[in-house]
Amino acid sequence: MNQTRTFLLLGLLLVAYLLWTGWEQQFNVPPAPPPPTASAGSLAPQASAAPTPVGAMPSMPVATAKAATPAATLLPGSGGAHGQRIAVHTDLLDVTLDTAGGALVQARLLKYAVAPEAAPRVSLLDDSANHYLVAQSGLVSNSAGAAPAVDAPFKAAHSSYTLAAGQKQLNVDLTWSDPAQGVAVIKRYTFTRGSYVVQVQEQVHNLGKTPWTGNAWTQLVRTAPPAPAASHFFFLHDPSEYYSFTGGSWYSPQDKFNKLAFDEFAKQPLLRTVQDGWVAFVQRYFVAAWIPARGGNAQFSSATFDVGGVPHYLLRSIGPAFSVAPGASITQRMSLFIGPKLEHALNAAAPGLELSVDYGIFTVISQPLHWVLVQLHRITRNWGLAIILLVVLIKAAFYWLSDKQYRSFAKMRKLAPRIKALQARYADDKPKMQQAMMELYQKEKANPVAGCLPMLVQIPVFFALYPVLIESVELRQAPFALWIHNLSAPDPYYVLPVLYAAVMLAQQMLTPAVGMDPTQAKIMKAMPILMAFFFAQFPAGLVLYYITNSVLGLLQQWYVTRQVMRADAAKTD
Repeated sequence: MNQTRTFLLLGLLLVAYLLWTGWEQQFNVPPAPPPPTASAGSLAPQASAAPTPVGAMPSMPVATAKAATPAATLLPGSGGAHGQRIAVHTDLLDVTLDTAGGALVQARLLKYAVAPEAAPRVSLLDDSANHYLVAQSGLVSNSAGAAPAVDAPFKAAHSSYTLAAGQKQLNVDLTWSDPAQGVAVIKRYTFTRGSYVVQVQEQVHNLGKTPWTGNAWTQLVRTAPPAPAASHFFFLHDPSEYYSFTGGSWYSPQDKFNKLAFDEFAKQPLLRTVQDGWVAFVQRYFVAAWIPARGGNAQFSSATFDVGGVPHYLLRSIGPAFSVAPGASITQRMSLFIGPKLEHALNAAAPGLELSVDYGIFTVISQPLHWVLVQLHRITRNWGLAIILLVVLIKAAFYWLSDKQYRSFAKMRKLAPRIKALQARYADDKPKMQQAMMELYQKEKANPVAGCLPMLVQIPVFFALYPVLIESVELRQAPFALWIHNLSAPDPYYVLPVLYAAVMLAQQMLTPAVGMDPTQAKIMKAMPILMAFFFAQFPAGLVLYYITNSVLGLLQQWYVTRQVMRADAAKTD
């Protein structure tokens, strides 16, 4: 096993891994969660915890696979049926509330631009036709008492609210009442400076003469995003878009993190009673998640339905039943996270929400690598330099293994002329040629496989860093130096892919091919060009990692080879 075969194996493994992850995101689906049971590992659904929703709230399945199709008026703003728009401005968010149901229908992230140096901010929540994602919450009564429907008209004291300088929190109250039934509801949104978590309270005031019983519910409704736009000359789409998952997700301490692809909403709908979990819609860099109050049971469910011929997807959480005595008040609390996938913000919002940064099967390795990368950025204040230093640390950690690998390559390089002579001598007798080569390896104490084993140990780290560089919102639109103004976008001038191809050529020249048939030799000669085209489509930060890793490997190989040659020369003298 020589260096060229190592590069061939590594390149093929990389291509296979990227194709597999892309296929998994596009076609593969997560297994359906097991049905709720009364075991200790999963909470059994109770009638009081999941009543049949009434009024304008769309009904959810209990044993059926698909919810009844609700009317278009169930969605805020659908069919032009808007209520009054309430604008809320904070240090991180520009939010729009709709008095029709008191829903949160728009949320712009002020720290994140749609494109570098562009004025438009990322709209994570939006009730427009092209990008529909809204967050709703409310109450449903399981008695004869009244409750506000999804599109019930709320009232607000002002049409605009602003978090003033020095102000820590901002409360926005929306009110609804039914004098005939003696029920009043205050929906309070609380925005906190420096936080992407919006606290939501449903305050129920029973002014009647009989107890009011019901449940609090939250839901996210969205349409599927358009297909990725064609962007590069080699691939039809940005490969990183295939890796990143966009769709529904949910979490519970028992079932951990689960994904629900859009095409699975109807096939394998969610119906699960959990405690201390959350439901969310995730995309590459951002997440919108409803987080029920901790300590109580909540039933998570999903549904799909059409509005005007457009499929809509719904994720809902229904809390446990509660009762309000006549003349009393009770407040139900929940929270909504709408923001970027920053690890510290996700950890502070809810347990398990950090898993929405989906590193896949390498999470156990990727999370520590991301932490180290963040610490290096705090030192360098440049994500490109942080990537380079991370590679240096990884190479230092595996220096001993790489040393063994390159010494094996150097020994094989020394034996290359003798191996070629054996191949020429026994060209017509393959078994005898293999026997002669094995005798040569035993005599010289060379192991052709020894160069591969250290590389196999490093492959998990090699692949674990790939999703870190793809999924980390910190690298989004982050500049590096010179012409690299965005580490999350491909190199605009393809300089980095060309440099990577040049390094591969240098590595091939340093270790001549040994024991390769003509087909393998042709593949190896074409590999630098193929990899250059391949990496031309990837974010510059990812290619920067590969270049740094290859350059350091090349330098170490050159150094080890020189050491081996000097040692052999000293023995000869």
